[in-house]
Amino acid sequence: MPIQTTTNIWHNGNLIPWDKAQIHVMSHVVHYGSSVFEGIRCYAQPNAAGIFRLPEHMARLVDSAKIYRMPLPYTVEQLSTAVIDVVEANGVAPCYIRPIAFRGYGELGVNPLKSPVEVYVANYPWGKYVPGTSGADVCVSSWSRLAPNTMPTLAKAGANYMNSQLIRMEAEINGYSEGIGLDTNGYLSEGSGENLFLVRGGVLYTTPLANSVLNGITRSSVLTLAKQLGIEVVEQALPREMLYICDEAFFTGTAAEVTHLRSVDRILVGDGTMGPITKALHDEFFGIVHGTLPDRYNWLTPVNVKVAEPVGV
Repeated sequence: MPIQTTTNIWHNGNLIPWDKAQIHVMSHVVHYGSSVFEGIRCYAQPNAAGIFRLPEHMARLVDSAKIYRMPLPYTVEQLSTAVIDVVEANGVAPCYIRPIAFRGYGELGVNPLKSPVEVYVANYPWGKYVPGTSGADVCVSSWSRLAPNTMPTLAKAGANYMNSQLIRMEAEINGYSEGIGLDTNGYLSEGSGENLFLVRGGVLYTTPLANSVLNGITRSSVLTLAKQLGIEVVEQALPREMLYICDEAFFTGTAAEVTHLRSVDRILVGDGTMGPITKALHDEFFGIVHGTLPDRYNWLTPVNVKVAEPVGV
């Protein structure tokens, strides 16, 4: 999706003009992918706007940086304030928010420790991520997800997404809207940028963190909602063929939100429509973030922005 520019970007404690947020071509991140980042949505609500699970996203950014020995000079609270500041300064809601920390201009070479750490936060309008309104047609990718002893998947790192790019490009070239990666043992992992859920016999299944999946914040939200709705949840390694015999399947993620899968490898999931468990979770999630249901988990951080029309779901 093309980026729609806004006015300001937060950089190392200050708001700067969008067009001034530039880096040198010899920055470490350009050559070695040394970045960690987050994706967050700010939702429009009746006469208000709220950022979804802001502290949790900022805590994951700090964790990602710690895993990669990238010292951040800001606390979770300071980073959360930076996000609020840039959203309110730009006056854009609903929107997508991209905080990113990376190794900047200093030294080249694989060792990044003497390159400075830069932190930016941008926001901009962004709509539906996975194409289609009647469910996603996806495939199992020929590309495996990262092995747990190669690159840490609990870190939301820019370099990890080179693997995601291969999965997504292959899927689109072959006529699918998204791909699902297997882990290095052949078990289901996740999509290129989404966690995966399956339903069979009234039980909700999802792949555990040990199967090279990101500890998704929307994933954890759905698990919380499922518990509240009395849905049985099982986290376990899942074989590929579960995709073909499950009753329902859906993706979760900041970008994908809750997106049901219509088919996998040209095999319909159930009857191809959104199943009852997926719909219950979908409706609860969107009810909370759009303000038609109470925010009983305090997931939304209010921001002082005049809202536009909500993005369609």
